[in-house]
Amino acid sequence: MESVDLNADLGEGFGVWDLGEDEAMLALVTSANVACGFHAGDPARLARTCRSAAGRGVRIGAQVSYRDLAGFGRRFIDVEADDLRAEVVYQIGALDALARAAGSSVSYVKPHGALYNSIVSHREQARAVAEAVASLDTTLAVLGLPGSAFLEEARRLGLRTVPEAFADRAYTPDGRLVSRREPGAVLHDAAEIADRVLALIETGTITAIDGTTTTVNAESVCVHGDSPGAVQITNAVRERLTAAGVQITPFV
Repeated sequence: MESVDLNADLGEGFGVWDLGEDEAMLALVTSANVACGFHAGDPARLARTCRSAAGRGVRIGAQVSYRDLAGFGRRFIDVEADDLRAEVVYQIGALDALARAAGSSVSYVKPHGALYNSIVSHREQARAVAEAVASLDTTLAVLGLPGSAFLEEARRLGLRTVPEAFADRAYTPDGRLVSRREPGAVLHDAAEIADRVLALIETGTITAIDGTTTTVNAESVCVHGDSPGAVQITNAVRERLTAAGVQITPFV
């Protein structure tokens, strides 16, 4: 039987501002990419998210980012490698403390936003993030885009690498994500997205924004928790996969 992990970005509100329906998403996903305070999330909110994830048996991942709270981590920062390594270690350590207090722990790391996209090709930053993870715990897995410099650097250091696909994002013909600044970058039709994810699992390919087919090998599929209709989209994806005999299970 085929299997796949479903992950979502959670804990991304801040103070009095809520973003997404975390509790509803935690009932549907198997892995939670929890913000670490640099692009979103405050300590009390992150603690609640970790407790909820632990209570449901959902794996907790540290969603590390550039230090860019005002820009939600979606702006590239030309940070020095030493600084980036320290900032990633800092974020993982903080979230792991909250996760352990909730009876769980951080089991993987996934970069967020501009950092995620940058280390697809930015070798120096990719190496810095991978080295930060490995310096803490070589048993931590890392999520990233298939074929990225980040996954290459992580494998070189002996980390487990988990390639992922995005349910609600458009792809370029070369297998990268279409910039959010471009029209059509974010998908919204739940039924269409569910069919797209099933086809991805069954064929290892996805239709790019220009109509061509590109190869995307993925062990985990992400639905953005802050997207409009995220709960409906995730539920549609889960139901479509389950009906087709695909097992929804965490990768760690």
